[in-house]
Amino acid sequence: MPDLSWPPREPAGVSRTDVEREDVKLLLDTVLELSGIDFRGYAYSSIRRRVARAVQESGASGVAALHARLKEDSTALPTLTRYLTVHTTSLFRDPVFFSALREKVLPVLRTYPFLRIWIAGCSTGEEVYSLAILLLEHGLYEKCRIYATDLSDQALETARNGVYPLAAMQDYSRNYQLAGGRNSLSDYYTADAESVVLRRALRANVVFGTHNLVSDASFNEFHLILCRNVLIYFGRDLQARVHRLFFDSLISYGFLGLGKSESLRFTEYDHAYEAVDRRIRLFRKVQ
Repeated sequence: MPDLSWPPREPAGVSRTDVEREDVKLLLDTVLELSGIDFRGYAYSSIRRRVARAVQESGASGVAALHARLKEDSTALPTLTRYLTVHTTSLFRDPVFFSALREKVLPVLRTYPFLRIWIAGCSTGEEVYSLAILLLEHGLYEKCRIYATDLSDQALETARNGVYPLAAMQDYSRNYQLAGGRNSLSDYYTADAESVVLRRALRANVVFGTHNLVSDASFNEFHLILCRNVLIYFGRDLQARVHRLFFDSLISYGFLGLGKSESLRFTEYDHAYEAVDRRIRLFRKVQ
């Protein structure tokens, strides 16, 4: 078993925690230098868990050893960045959120001649397709463009393909019905013994692309932005930067959807939004 004590011995007068933090910092500095991806503003507790997993899975003796391997072997970078990013999602995750979109947001979006929607941190695409189905069922899909972005090229490739495990479909179908689905979820995919492929029509108006919330700028104005369960992994300064990005990217009276553990409270933009449904973190820009 690899030693995860990070490192097993510390210099006199220096705590293990201090050494660990410094090792993680040096590792993230090198990731930034090699890839241009900056994880240094992420919440330390979150990034520490991900680094620990990378250490364990790689068989390295600790963070310092993993860092040395990264500098010596360029092929280690894609694997490490995969561990440092989080991709936990599902079709119609948190059905009550999608139900609220149906009831409180789509009737307003219907009044616009054309819609631009940004799903930031789209991961492997399940939320993108959930929203596409929602829009299709309400006759809005043909007049919208969905921009689905993520940091991970690997996750985006999965999203573009729209192929998911058949074993997950029972739970996904339940989510869909709880979200107010008007048909059967099976109407939107074809299946074989192990996988389902979502229908090509669902991605006809989707643009998938790489975007780094840590460093990249706004690239359009949007009627709706969804960024759910991403900000919880960021430190406070980085959260503030992303909230500024979203505020600048929303049209007046545009909508913002966050994860259920995320909030606008204690940010400089709290006053700039009204709550459409505070319980599920759905807001509308009013300034």
